[in-house]
Amino acid sequence: MAGPWWRQCRRWSTKCTSTGLFESLWCLKARPVSVSASSLLRLSWSSGPRNEGQPSPLPTQINLKTLSFTSSFTRHKSQFLDPTLLSCSCRKMHSDAKPKDPFALAQKDLKSLYDDIRKELFVSKDELKYLCDYYFDGKGKAIRPMIVVLMARALNIHSNRSGDLLPGQRAIAMISEMIHTASLVHDDVIDGSDKRRGKRTINEMWGERKAILAGDFILSAASMALARIGNNTVVKVLSQVIEDLVRGEFMQLGSKENENERFKHYLEKTFKKTASLIANSCKAVSILVNSDPDVHEIAYQYGKNVGIAFQLVDDVLDFTSGANQLGKPSAADLKLGLATGPVLFACQQFPELHAMIMRRFSSKGDVDRAWQYVLQSDGVQQTNYLARRYCQEAIRQISMLRPSAERDALIRLTEMVLTRDK
Repeated sequence: MAGPWWRQCRRWSTKCTSTGLFESLWCLKARPVSVSASSLLRLSWSSGPRNEGQPSPLPTQINLKTLSFTSSFTRHKSQFLDPTLLSCSCRKMHSDAKPKDPFALAQKDLKSLYDDIRKELFVSKDELKYLCDYYFDGKGKAIRPMIVVLMARALNIHSNRSGDLLPGQRAIAMISEMIHTASLVHDDVIDGSDKRRGKRTINEMWGERKAILAGDFILSAASMALARIGNNTVVKVLSQVIEDLVRGEFMQLGSKENENERFKHYLEKTFKKTASLIANSCKAVSILVNSDPDVHEIAYQYGKNVGIAFQLVDDVLDFTSGANQLGKPSAADLKLGLATGPVLFACQQFPELHAMIMRRFSSKGDVDRAWQYVLQSDGVQQTNYLARRYCQEAIRQISMLRPSAERDALIRLTEMVLTRDK
């Protein structure tokens, strides 16, 4: 393991690309693994017991001089995936059939999703209704409700029920999209963004005040739909999401001078702003069908790890995809003064980035120089590798459920998260 950490990370990532993540599921019989290399970070995933509705512990003990992927699961005995096993030939667990496309499998339950959301947002004032309906035009990817729907069906089958959704589970899928969209409206105001999903933002078209009110109204409608589910534990779990969104936004406003704290800060902010919604929504649908805390934990951990991986890939795409693909300007994070994964990894090869990070790329030429440093470094590759590790953990978690088409679709989704280009 001797040698610069970025070379070791590149060696691992090369091994990781030869086989799809779905195939790697069948390698779960591998022994637990601990990998170390100089000058990276230490991540520890934990799924031990904790208080209801609280976010799962994030990767902790961040140390940029060591890399150790460890699993400390106290209630489950499944084993972690060794990246060197990704190229192995492993048997399938229950079926030779190719897993169905997640979008196709969830299509039936999502077909009228946006129509139902618009009904929840019914208001007599035409302008407010138009603002609230603006992003619910059916053209979004609907990633979050799709994950929730597939998780709900997989959990229902696991719990010896039919795969059909319970009314409350479908409501949670709808609520997750409403909370997500409201957060986008508010984020665009905070960031001063003028483009979202390939069209002008609400704040650009109607002004910041009306945009804030529209976001608030969407959140209030989501809260009313949540209350109608009639389960206090579910209300508590999904209320945690809104708290995390606010705390994550505050975290994004600050920077950490210490390198070790900076990466930990970044991952925790990523969890709160992106992964908490997916994790807690998955947990909420599990609560409605199963009383076993271990099952709730599986759902939560899958959502958490996929959510973090999704955002890591999103941070990579800010450097590798054009504005037309993203539906928003590229290098947007740098222009907002944000140091994401690719930048933090690039610091190891280009220490000049530290000063830029602390002044939030505010000096003339900082954005362009930082962009070039990232592209000249292994920052993109290392962030992609980290996202892959989170996806491997998501696979490990969801594979504990009883086999089903929906479970396999959630496994396939992890690969789609890693290979998306927008």
